[in-house]
Amino acid sequence: MEGKTVLILGGGVGGLVAASELRRLLPSGHRIILIEKNPVHAFSPSFLWLMTGERQPDKIAKPIQTLVRPGVEVIHAEAMNVDIANHTVIAAEGSFSYDYMVIALGAEPAPEIVPGLAQAAYSFYTFEETKRLQQALAQFNGGKVAVVVCSVPYKCPGAPHEGAMLIADYFRRRGLRDKVDIHLYTPEPQPMPVAGPQLGEAVKQMLASKGVSFHSLHKLKSVDGHERQLIFEGNEPITYDMLIAIPPHRAPKIAREAGLVNETGWIPVDRLTLKTIFENVYAIGDISSIRIPGRWKPDVPMLLPKAGVFAHLHAEVVAERIADEINGKVPTAEFCGPGYCMLEAGEGLAGFAFGDFFAEPSPKLELRNLGRVWHFGKVLFEKWWLSPFGIKRSILRQIINMGGRLLKIPVKA
Repeated sequence: MEGKTVLILGGGVGGLVAASELRRLLPSGHRIILIEKNPVHAFSPSFLWLMTGERQPDKIAKPIQTLVRPGVEVIHAEAMNVDIANHTVIAAEGSFSYDYMVIALGAEPAPEIVPGLAQAAYSFYTFEETKRLQQALAQFNGGKVAVVVCSVPYKCPGAPHEGAMLIADYFRRRGLRDKVDIHLYTPEPQPMPVAGPQLGEAVKQMLASKGVSFHSLHKLKSVDGHERQLIFEGNEPITYDMLIAIPPHRAPKIAREAGLVNETGWIPVDRLTLKTIFENVYAIGDISSIRIPGRWKPDVPMLLPKAGVFAHLHAEVVAERIADEINGKVPTAEFCGPGYCMLEAGEGLAGFAFGDFFAEPSPKLELRNLGRVWHFGKVLFEKWWLSPFGIKRSILRQIINMGGRLLKIPVKA
């Protein structure tokens, strides 16, 4: 059989998993090429711990080559153009042809969309911005902290709430909790609205228990950095002393310019197979657009949230389907909508939310009570993810799979 080339764009969670799984499933005569501009992978779920000084930058960032299975060709270059008609990607290092392509470019923060935001706000949504925020928090000794969700969708629906609670815990440990007033503003009707009113209310109670004030239906219009004022649509302006933003997110420029995105701003895919409308092209993780059953208006569908767990599961499905096709089998793997996350609350505690996002008539999710076991689980997953590939598979694989069986969730290590 003539060797095939599978090209993967993006070295985030989805790209790394897809590359390694494809290398495992396909004979060495087939090429697996991963194109990623950054030689180092920073583990974004740990950014919140970096923000509060519980992690150092070098402990949550590892060379990409160490995180993928041997035999994956890693090209450190920025992809510049996708030529769908000719099955080619143009990158800074040259042109790459493909038989199959997996687009795993994620979602990029775009603070410039909101006037004044980029100049006034801190953020924990990129590695460099989080390091800058860590320094700012260390120098902050009192006042009003505004954590602001600018628009939806954004990466990791639980991150704003985790961030606010961990900031509260950080100032508690510094003995400044009574001097810091923390507020969380969002345009959403409740925390994590896709999860439904019951889980949303539980998260609000978690926030309140940490002294975080929650403000729904606050759509940020602009920021006056000089006056330290937030301008909302239909609400009174708010003053702040420190602004921490969850900035607007969008698909990377290469996807937009190639005409891959639809009216949602993301790449539409079949929700079971992750196929795009283009031949042998898949999109996984944050860059994909997957409609799920509506909740607030049953006739109006929602989009699957953007979270690493989905990128991971998408990657496994796509890798298996591509490998089956190349090996002459009928693909059967499908993504069926499971999802879960650990919601950090500080003081070594975390909640655990899990459920079925394809359930009818609306997603069905549950939130387990705060406990140390969920925090420990998140720490364990961090160590597993950042381990060199060989150690990752041989030592922690059984632990991760055992946890998945106990929680009745599909986890492959």
